[in-house]
Amino acid sequence: MTPESSFLLNKASKYCAVSERCVMDVKQKLRQWKAEDHTVQKIINQLEKDDFLNEERYAKAFAVGKLRHNKWGINKIIYALQAKHIPDLYIQIGIGEIDEEEYLNTLKAVLSSKIIEEKEQWKKNNKLVNYAVQKGYQADLCWKIIKGEL
Repeated sequence: MTPESSFLLNKASKYCAVSERCVMDVKQKLRQWKAEDHTVQKIINQLEKDDFLNEERYAKAFAVGKLRHNKWGINKIIYALQAKHIPDLYIQIGIGEIDEEEYLNTLKAVLSSKIIEEKEQWKKNNKLVNYAVQKGYQADLCWKIIKGEL
């Protein structure tokens, strides 16, 4: 490895050590640091070999973190992971890390926190479901909660 490559590898290692990163994030950062394409791939391979970069671990942390901190639903989490070019297998593993009870409690909290001023109940319910769907929750699950089935 050239001195420049070693410097970039060290810098990328520190970048990955701060929090979980995916390959796309690291590639983007390396290009921002003006690394050449062949150097980028070598650094990515070395980071994966040294376990600084692990997309399965990233998908798990991302899914659980977005649910707990941003109150995102599964659909939105899946789309975000796909946008980061995470393989479908790792996306499913990440989604599998989400506790079903925690997910339902989060959805209930999202629905109850939204204040909608509508006189007609059906309009209010529609707006609640639309809000939850925008956050990535499944519409049928929202309706079950609103109707008191869950």
